[in-house]
Amino acid sequence: MRTLPYGSWPSPIDAALAAAHDGRPDDVAFVGDEVWWTAPRPTEGGRRTLVRRRPDGTEEPVLPAPWNVRSRVIEYGGRPWAALMTDTGPLVVFVNFADQRLYAYRPGGGEPRPLTPVSPVGGGLRWAEPEVRGERGEVWCVLEEFTGDGPSDVRRVLAAVPLDGSAAGRRDAVRELTGARHRFVTGPRVSPDGRRAAWLAWDHPRMPWDGTELVVAEIGPDGTFRDARTVAGGPEESIAQADWAPDGALLHVSDRTGWWNLYRDGRPLCAREEEFGGPLWKLGQRWFAPLDSGLIAVVHGRGATALGILDPETGEVVDAAGPWTEFAATLTAHGERVVAVGASPRSAYEVVELDALPHARTSSRGGTPIGRARVIGAPHDDAVDPAYYPEPRLRTFTGPAGRDIHAHLYPPHNPGCLAPDGELPPYVVWAHGGPTSRSPLVLDLEIAYFTSRGIGVAEVNYGGSTGHGREYRNRLREQWGVVDVEDCAAVALALAGEGTADRERLAVRGGSAGGWTAAASLATTDVYACGTVSYPILDLTGWGTGETHDFESRYLESLIGPYAEVPDRYAERSPAEHADRVTAPFLLLQGMDDVICPPVQCERFLARMAGRGVPHAYLTFEGEGHGFRRAETMVRALEAELSLYAQVFALHPHGIPTLALNR
Repeated sequence: MRTLPYGSWPSPIDAALAAAHDGRPDDVAFVGDEVWWTAPRPTEGGRRTLVRRRPDGTEEPVLPAPWNVRSRVIEYGGRPWAALMTDTGPLVVFVNFADQRLYAYRPGGGEPRPLTPVSPVGGGLRWAEPEVRGERGEVWCVLEEFTGDGPSDVRRVLAAVPLDGSAAGRRDAVRELTGARHRFVTGPRVSPDGRRAAWLAWDHPRMPWDGTELVVAEIGPDGTFRDARTVAGGPEESIAQADWAPDGALLHVSDRTGWWNLYRDGRPLCAREEEFGGPLWKLGQRWFAPLDSGLIAVVHGRGATALGILDPETGEVVDAAGPWTEFAATLTAHGERVVAVGASPRSAYEVVELDALPHARTSSRGGTPIGRARVIGAPHDDAVDPAYYPEPRLRTFTGPAGRDIHAHLYPPHNPGCLAPDGELPPYVVWAHGGPTSRSPLVLDLEIAYFTSRGIGVAEVNYGGSTGHGREYRNRLREQWGVVDVEDCAAVALALAGEGTADRERLAVRGGSAGGWTAAASLATTDVYACGTVSYPILDLTGWGTGETHDFESRYLESLIGPYAEVPDRYAERSPAEHADRVTAPFLLLQGMDDVICPPVQCERFLARMAGRGVPHAYLTFEGEGHGFRRAETMVRALEAELSLYAQVFALHPHGIPTLALNR
């Protein structure tokens, strides 16, 4: 063991390694008996490819570069692909990110061919949640169509796209299945008998975690949707997912009790104070999947998630055994086979299969384990000695008014180093994005990048985060910039007060909504010595009046209040309005193609910081949008962040380029 100051410990986890392991498998589905999914490729321009797992267990990419399987519907996207197994092999339909067109492709059968046209209007035509209806020669999906150049000049409907390519140059060849009755819709789920379709819908100013409607329509012999009606949901009830059981019963997840629980034809199946759903940031997220036996695979939990099998007759859930402590909202089933994407503090996300055995229903009544879970794809591979991984601790802190604050603590950890006696470590408080989201407790090499060098990390699931019920989420209503800032500060000060962290070496960092929290923290508190702010919201008035995309354009009405009623509140809480209060050094990181939090927000803030003498750096990245996907971007951003902390905290990390700070 070597005795070295915190922040100077040598580590094999460099920024390039962390960047190469960023992202996770997603959008899993069965194609025949094979399992397919989308996978990140940070070193290939940040694209996502489609991967198939052959029956012999080998994995291979379906689409070569530069094909990028990713939708821009609502900007955060949705399930971007589907496939149908035919007599001649799989027929794949996918969204290509560059032009947002739907393409059809037969692996080994030539280049993908376009199914949809290009529109020159605004953001064009975009598609999500395709479902191949081979019997009708169509793809049913969500169509997002821009009608003008403004971010809110847009309509969304369910549509049918011909598989024969006749709509590749003709918008009028696309058949609309629904009118534009609602501002937002998810893709249709078709009943087993093909006679009904179900989907979710909602309207401004609600976000999908505030209130959605479950809509059901009859499907006519000609493939038209008829007699659409709302069967559940409302302004204060969030339905996160709907699907059909094999016997035709309608399943859905609703938070009508304050927790996202599962219902069958309106009857609760497992009433618990835990979540069987989550925030619908992407169209097509799936927390449950019905099995042929009548059992239901579920991703559920409180503050974390497990993969289980629910018996709807008894309401019992039996969880799969294994090392995974977190499962993503991407779940699929085929017969009694269940596939999910799971991770743990010692392993990154990997594709996991669970066999729900024929005796599963009997076993669940007895409370005994059912099925067998195993990794079948994207297996975690220790790129470095796992002794360098952080060792997290779950903590609950006490905030203002005695409220609970949930957090993950990652103390400095390096198997070859100790700090000198009496030295306390620097800590960085991480504020997650959303803000209606949460930080999962999983292996993240970005965290390990810091902890293995002797810098602690505290992920704060502040009030407003998901995973702890609607009451916890609602703490942020009209309190954004207050509760989140207070909760992060309470955790930071508690760590310093108990002797875990150095009070003089605290930092805050976050991206998107977390960037807002980080910037607001620097402007309204004296807790932090510096901060890292990535692709942030900085000016509420601008962001709430046209400087963002349609999906979140009315989000501030719940987070801050209606602008027409409380315009002063928008100015009072905006870091851009209070740049004179920021005295701590900061790093600002921004993608130049970001339409969610556009560069103008950063530029306005920096203009007001000019001449104040506060050390800072502003790094911009061409070709990056909201959230960084390219390896070279992530490397530059991580090294710059570490250099900021080194300069402010008087640390001496090895081999890190010095970030030039302006004044």
